[in-house]
Amino acid sequence: MNQEITDKANKWLDSDIEESAKAEIKELWKDEEALTDAFYKDLEFGTGGLRGIMGIGSNRMNKYTIGMATQGLSNYLNQSFGDDEISVAIAYDSRNNSRYFAEITADVFSANGIKVYLFDDLRPTPELSFAIRR
Repeated sequence: MNQEITDKANKWLDSDIEESAKAEIKELWKDEEALTDAFYKDLEFGTGGLRGIMGIGSNRMNKYTIGMATQGLSNYLNQSFGDDEISVAIAYDSRNNSRYFAEITADVFSANGIKVYLFDDLRPTPELSFAIRR
């Protein structure tokens, strides 16, 4: 098995993630191909944001990868615009866990002192585009 992948999976196991997430990683360990696919890279931003298969691992959509990406953006916003009041608008759609991921994103931004405007229900993308300008 690739050492980089096992090191990355072990790093997740040694972190303070939930026990259920650790159990999922241990299950993946039984299938080298599944473990490799879950950890061979970090989930990347595309033109539509973060997208990928849901599950545990650095190459999956889960609360940890969403949280890490949001923390990185929070760090950038606070470093770049820290003297101004920073606010973000967050919307979600009908895809699986979209609201859940939006709430995690809102929590991370809020914890970083960034004001969050989270829509109450499903919204089309153009409405979010309008909201960020207001």
